[in-house]
Amino acid sequence: MAEKIGVCPTCGLPLDICTCKVIQREAKKIKVYLTTRKFGKPVTIVDGVDDKSVKSVLKSLKQKLACGGSYKDGKIELQGSHVQKTKEILVKLGFDKEMLEEG
Repeated sequence: MAEKIGVCPTCGLPLDICTCKVIQREAKKIKVYLTTRKFGKPVTIVDGVDDKSVKSVLKSLKQKLACGGSYKDGKIELQGSHVQKTKEILVKLGFDKEMLEEG
């Protein structure tokens, strides 16, 4: 009996060769920058991660950086100064290096 192969609803290609997710990720720039909060505490902000994958990205960042963090107003906020390490982790998670901005 033949197995059913899933088809992407966006492009119509089989799921194993579909590149819609990669193209979606490349379309958006992700900005990683440092800001300060009350009493001069540093906070790393990641802006531009799509809403569908933000929970898994946030969980991975918090685990690998061993810090607290949250998702507020469409931005990931990580406690501490982790700009360079955050960019390295995002590349390992599959985000393209060219789409990461520091600012």
